Amino acid sequence: MKKARLTLVRSVIDRPKSQKDTVKALGLRRMHHTIEKDVNAQVLGMINKVSHLLKIEEL
Repeated sequence: MKKARLTLVRSVIDRPKSQKDTVKALGLRRMHHTIEKDVNAQVLGMINKVSHLLKIEEL
């Protein structure tokens, strides 16, 4: 299974509530917080929704 490393590089301040909720659901808590996620259809959709706030690296 593919994995991705996600880092929050832009703030969620002044973003729509749906984007804030998506970032929280991904497990990102603060700026420059990095997580590794298994990539599946649901996670890929969440990543696409907030991709402008993230740095994405495939593992």
